Amino acid sequence: MAVSVEPLRQPHLDTTRALLAREPAHNLYLLGILEDFGVVAKAGAPPFTFHGRFVDGELTAVLFVGLGGSLVVPSASPSNAIADLAKALAATVKPLSLMGDKGAIDVLVQHLCPTAKPQLNRTQRLFACSADDLGPFTNPTLRLAVETDLAELVPMAAAAVREQMERDPLAIDPKGFAERVKLKVKAKRTYVLEDKDKRLVFKLDIGSRCPHGAELEGLYTIPEQRRLHHATLSLGQISRHLLSSLPRLTMRVDDNNAQLAGLARKVGYLAGRAQRTVVI
Repeated sequence: MAVSVEPLRQPHLDTTRALLAREPAHNLYLLGILEDFGVVAKAGAPPFTFHGRFVDGELTAVLFVGLGGSLVVPSASPSNAIADLAKALAATVKPLSLMGDKGAIDVLVQHLCPTAKPQLNRTQRLFACSADDLGPFTNPTLRLAVETDLAELVPMAAAAVREQMERDPLAIDPKGFAERVKLKVKAKRTYVLEDKDKRLVFKLDIGSRCPHGAELEGLYTIPEQRRLHHATLSLGQISRHLLSSLPRLTMRVDDNNAQLAGLARKVGYLAGRAQRTVVI
């Protein structure tokens, strides 16, 4: 049995998509990257590399490395396959953040950053739903964000990161963060809710989208508007809207966030496999 690890090229696009589609719910993030950017970074786009593990010429696992290690995401593959990738790349890949199935992330941390002390180390649960799972929660006033919302939306998005990741993106990279929020708006990936005074009170992002489904992230309600059912009704609304054209949706929920887990279950999401997010 010949095992090899090599960067993936354009001819690998279809086989990479087929591999990830075997477990679409757990590979939605990577399937979304393939949908938006392909398997090889284009000129002028942020750099990234998909590395593949091959056994006798057959692709069996992949590892996404974005911006030289700023984000590392493995496919939902057996631990021994991820270990082969990690061992082959240990000398060249120095991750700053990792996200994916807990077993795969455990292996990657062991081989790629064994002595690092993470700034953030969260275990999570991947929640998923289909159209048949949804409860009766809707809010037709939820809308796509537009660029005129950015003055309110950027601080809201930053507050969401502070709550969820314990990092202040406006202190680390204010211009870059604001630009990323703007890009999501321009790509029609952010939804918002206004109150009667036209003030934004809720936001939610589509982090990744492809024909196999979408992954939701960045759910945030401003503190003074919580416990008014904005999140429940809005999550139900966007889920119903997206599931009219997609087969599934997913959300990553921290194990210590019982409130969000309860909200997701109430709307119709079902808990799946354990996940892990690490920030070095």
